[in-house]
Amino acid sequence: MPATLTEAAGSTETVRLTEAQASRFAGIALGHVEREYPNKLTHGLAGPEDARGPAALHPVFFGSLDWHSCVHGYWMLAHLLRRFPGIPEAAAIRALFDRRLTADAIGGECAYFDQPTARGFERPYGWGWLLKLAAELAAHPGTAWAGTLQPLTLTVADRFRAFLPKATYPIRVGIHFNTAFALRLAADYADDSADETLRHLLQATALRWYREDQDCPAWGEPGGDDFLSGTLIEAECMRRLLPPEQFVPWFERFLPRLATAQPTTLFRPVTVSDRSDGKIAHLDGLNLSRAWCWRALARSLPADDPRRGLMRRVAALHLEASLDQVAGDYMGEHWLASFAVLALEA
Repeated sequence: MPATLTEAAGSTETVRLTEAQASRFAGIALGHVEREYPNKLTHGLAGPEDARGPAALHPVFFGSLDWHSCVHGYWMLAHLLRRFPGIPEAAAIRALFDRRLTADAIGGECAYFDQPTARGFERPYGWGWLLKLAAELAAHPGTAWAGTLQPLTLTVADRFRAFLPKATYPIRVGIHFNTAFALRLAADYADDSADETLRHLLQATALRWYREDQDCPAWGEPGGDDFLSGTLIEAECMRRLLPPEQFVPWFERFLPRLATAQPTTLFRPVTVSDRSDGKIAHLDGLNLSRAWCWRALARSLPADDPRRGLMRRVAALHLEASLDQVAGDYMGEHWLASFAVLALEA
C-alpha cells in the first residue's frame, strides 16, 4: 500500500463544501461565463458565412473559453445558489440567469444544433453537462429557468436517444470523449425528469458496454492530458445506473485487488508541472474527478467494509493535491471549480 495512504490514516473525516468555498467558486464562475475571449471554438463551417465569433454562434454559452465549460459553469452557479442561497453572489447569479436564459437566446442555441455541421457538436461531454444543468435548474422552483432551457434540453436528450443505439463501442479515454462520464451525468437528468425511457437506454447502454469488464489494470492511466480516470468513471457510471445488488458484484469483479490499493496508479495523485498549459492543467481535474469517484464509490459499500476507509483516504489525498488550484491561471480557472464541487458534494 502506498506510504501516503498509510500516513493519511487519520484523514477519514469527510470534507464537505462550505459556504465560504461556494462564495469563492461562484465569484470565479461569474468572472468567466460571460467572458467571450480567449475562446477555443469547436465549429464546422459549411461556407464563409459560418465564420462568426463565439457570441454570434452561441447566444448563451459563449464564455469560459469553450461551450462545455460555460455550460458547467452555469451548472455550478445554479447548484451553489440552491445549496447556499445566502451567499453574497446570489443576486448576481439570479440576474445572470434572468438576463441570459431567454427564449430567444435558447432558440439561438437550438438553431446551432440544427445545422448539419453540428451533428457531433459536443458529443458526448457537452451533452451530459447540458442535461445535468437542466436537472439542476429544475430544482429552483419559482423560476422560469428550466422551462426556458427546455427546448435545448429536449434537443440534447434526443441526441442521446439517436446516438447511443448506434454507438457499438464505448470510448474510454480520460478526456471529453469518454462515454461513461456522459452517461453518468445524463442519468441525473433522466431520474430528476422521470424520463424512464431515457434512463432505460442509459442503463442498457452501460451494461452493453461495460458489463463484462473485469480485473481492470488501469495500465494507460494517467495520460498526459487526462482529467478523467477511465477506470473510476466507468465504475461511477455503473454505480449510478445499476441497483446496489447488481453493482456491488460487478465492482468486485472490476477492481478485485482494491483492498491492497491495486492498481497502484489509481491511488497516487498526479503531478501538474505547468498550470499555464491547458492540456497539462487537465491533470488538476483528474485529481478532483478521481476524488469525486472515490468518494461516491465508497458510499456504495457496507459501512463496515475496510475498503471504504481506504477509498476515502485516497480521495482526501487527491483533493488535497488540487483543491487549492482552481484559480490562478485561466487554463484551469475557466473550469476546475466545477470539478471541485463534484468532489466536495459526492
